[in-house]
Amino acid sequence: MLDTHHHLWAYNTDEYGWIPENTPLAQDQLLPELEAATQAAGVTGTIAVQARQVIAESDDLLSIAGQSDLIRGVVGWVPLIDDAVSSDLERLAPHEKFVGVRHVLQDEPDEYFLRDDFHRGLAQLPGHDLKYDLLLFQRQLPVATQLVDRQPNLEIIVDHIAKPEAKNGKIESDWLSGMKELAKRDHIRGVKFSGLVTEFNDDEVINPDTVRAYFEETLEIFGADRVMFGTDWPVCLLRINSYADWARAVQGFVDKLSPDEQSAILEKNGEAAYGLKS
Repeated sequence: MLDTHHHLWAYNTDEYGWIPENTPLAQDQLLPELEAATQAAGVTGTIAVQARQVIAESDDLLSIAGQSDLIRGVVGWVPLIDDAVSSDLERLAPHEKFVGVRHVLQDEPDEYFLRDDFHRGLAQLPGHDLKYDLLLFQRQLPVATQLVDRQPNLEIIVDHIAKPEAKNGKIESDWLSGMKELAKRDHIRGVKFSGLVTEFNDDEVINPDTVRAYFEETLEIFGADRVMFGTDWPVCLLRINSYADWARAVQGFVDKLSPDEQSAILEKNGEAAYGLKS
């Protein structure tokens, strides 16, 4: 299994003010913790994804990745709107584990998705064989589709199935229609089935049948060749007990698919989308 989405951090309140105190997130979550979690779940490879919008984190993640064969790729952050972003890309892209870039668009106004300087930066990624991780909320799907259409040469991976407005027993029609529209674009290389549990209301007990329904809808929309397993660890620990719990849940969702489809979703799609080295 390849976990296509997790984070790492040396915790402090200044840099991670969004992390709730007195939770499993409010502590160091680094290579030893990742190794313990993945081993318990039977996960043999991962992709580490940025959690801070500073260039130093890209370097930090690459440094950690260099210490372990477990981390097979890094999706980092670069200042895409900066005139000098090309120098950052030229420095980072040659690293064999630097496979993609992400900006936390979910926190930006809709106008940011269409900024010319942002798109100037995005347009440089294909030349470095880098993918773009698209992080957004369900309500941002229409403007995100405009972004995707402005970058036909950029291979894009949708994080956390576009963070739906999750409610037990119901799948929002706006999410369905928005995802179906995105799926028409061939340069959407994949969608990560991850991050869903933290989109339910905090006071709501998550119904496993609703989680399964989101998986089945995602599979129907994007097909077994574009859906990929991810955990969003350690953020997922806000709503579930362990990394292994989520891994087992996804294994259960795919258990009636063909062996090839199971292998694709649990490992091969992520390898292909990010061009991971063997």
